[in-house]
Amino acid sequence: MAQPVSTASSGRIRLPDLSPRAYEHPVDRGALATLRMVPGFAEVLKVVTGFFHERGEHLMALSSAIRVGPTQYPELHELRLDCATTLDLDPVPDLYVARGAEPNAMTIGMENPFVVLTTGLVELLDNDSLRFVVGHEFGHVLSGHAVYRTLLLRLLDLRSTLSWTPMSAFGLRAVVAALNEWYRKSELSCDRAGLLCGQDPAAALRTHVLIAGGLDPARVDLAAFLRQADEYDSVDSIRDSIVKLRNVELLSHPLAVVRAAELQKWAASEEYRAILGGDYPRRGAEPPHHSWAGDVRSAARSYRESFATSADPLTKVFSDVGQAVSGAATSLWSKLGPHTPEDGTDRA
Repeated sequence: MAQPVSTASSGRIRLPDLSPRAYEHPVDRGALATLRMVPGFAEVLKVVTGFFHERGEHLMALSSAIRVGPTQYPELHELRLDCATTLDLDPVPDLYVARGAEPNAMTIGMENPFVVLTTGLVELLDNDSLRFVVGHEFGHVLSGHAVYRTLLLRLLDLRSTLSWTPMSAFGLRAVVAALNEWYRKSELSCDRAGLLCGQDPAAALRTHVLIAGGLDPARVDLAAFLRQADEYDSVDSIRDSIVKLRNVELLSHPLAVVRAAELQKWAASEEYRAILGGDYPRRGAEPPHHSWAGDVRSAARSYRESFATSADPLTKVFSDVGQAVSGAATSLWSKLGPHTPEDGTDRA
């Protein structure tokens, strides 16, 4: 087992050659694998990519926001370099600060993604919380999420323009819905990347508290805040469950309180401690092919585990969905691709 390396400046553990599979949530990989199977997805990707050149997005950021560097937001510049060192991300993505009252961060771009933070976010968070956010966004870069996030943003801007394409309005809506569903799951993965970057669960929790509406974390009972997630999960009527589904259908991010609880559970896990101890998948040491069926099976297992512990009645109604999805994925893959063993890797 390779040993982790402490960074000289901070004492945080460096994670050389960190593979994104070390932190990616299984439902993220399953949702992305399923997204790629949505009818018309490839056609929409091709059409939308043809509408824009990535250079335009870089020029827009360059002309309307402040690019972080040694003389512009130097403290963010140091934080940017430190995050890239910790996650072993090279080249280091550009970081911009744009005017915006809402606290927000995003990673955009197809081939050369960059990160944008709003002034509302920079003003709201302390340095350790900003490290968590920048690490989160760098997780998107390392996982290759920026391509699909950029596609989603472009589709939302161009829905009316694309009405003439071979994709029907219904088909386009299906692609947008599938992208939103995947992106919510990808946020869970990149929260884990942010935690690996900052290695400070308390700072991650402060960030989620502030995003949820906290003005000062010292005025929020953190245990009570996390209990809200348990209360949300324990609704006892089908009607409330349906309302929950409608609330998240069009969201691009998970609900803040639920998201915070999910990350804190991972922070207390053996998996997180093992990564900091140097036991994690390395880039270049993975199997040559990752199975679509294997990713969906992993997602199904994760869903089943959450079903088993949830008190939500609608969740229990669909408690067999994980098994059904897993079985369907395995059946389809057996027809369309090489046979894969239970570990999800190709034998071929």
